[in-house]
Amino acid sequence: MAKALLGYVGGSDPRLLAEMRRLQQRVQDLESELVRIQTENDALNAAAAQQGESLLDRIDLDVPQAEPALT
Repeated sequence: MAKALLGYVGGSDPRLLAEMRRLQQRVQDLESELVRIQTENDALNAAAAQQGESLLDRIDLDVPQAEPALT
């Protein structure tokens, strides 16, 4: 009788608890992946900024001075 009453009142359903644990683990996994991807993105942005500056420096050296156009 106690088991039936506990189940009726809303005792802990093992399937519900397992699903909640699975979802909590999934959230933790996604949060850690988000941190990893943000770190990787920051590193790529820093490398791109550094590469972009050096590329612009090389372009400035390779371009001859502009001459006035003949009219």
